[in-house]
Amino acid sequence: MAQYANLADGSEARTLIRHLNEHYDRLGRAFRVEQVAGGFQLMTRRLFSSWLRRLGHVPPELRLSAPALETLAVIAYRQPTPRADIEAIRGVNCGEVIRQLMERDLVRIGSRSEELGRPYLYNTTKRFLQLFGLVNLDDLPRAREMRAWAAASLETSPQQHLATANPNLPLPVDSFSPATDEPYTEST
Repeated sequence: MAQYANLADGSEARTLIRHLNEHYDRLGRAFRVEQVAGGFQLMTRRLFSSWLRRLGHVPPELRLSAPALETLAVIAYRQPTPRADIEAIRGVNCGEVIRQLMERDLVRIGSRSEELGRPYLYNTTKRFLQLFGLVNLDDLPRAREMRAWAAASLETSPQQHLATANPNLPLPVDSFSPATDEPYTEST
């Protein structure tokens, strides 16, 4: 962005984006610029998500089955990882689930292992980061955060806890009260 806007460097671009978002907040705009997947994206505030879903051109939410989420989590945390390791962790054959994740552009073949048979090694994609609202893989919740979430979930709903603990962690849009003005998920 800095290069295209003839700015000194990336920090100047980030400063301008911060000022732009402050301006949007002051005026009560329906959108903000958020850092996602190593770039920036103009995103609608969650408050307006129910209205956007009514429009025909807004893509539906991506829903994943429990096996797909489990497989995606293993790949995200252990990447690059071969299918055999994923199957060993999950205890079931994962070929079909991996194929579905690849069709949805959440997982890709990153390289090949040097092990016998040279199996494929799977990685997550940029689309994975975008859909889950992550800047990079370092933003994935860690075990300590997960334990804190589990403990807090006894007191509050998971959506309430995650909304306050990590506003960048993705959640289904409809899991928040429409009156909140929390994380953003719908793209414009």
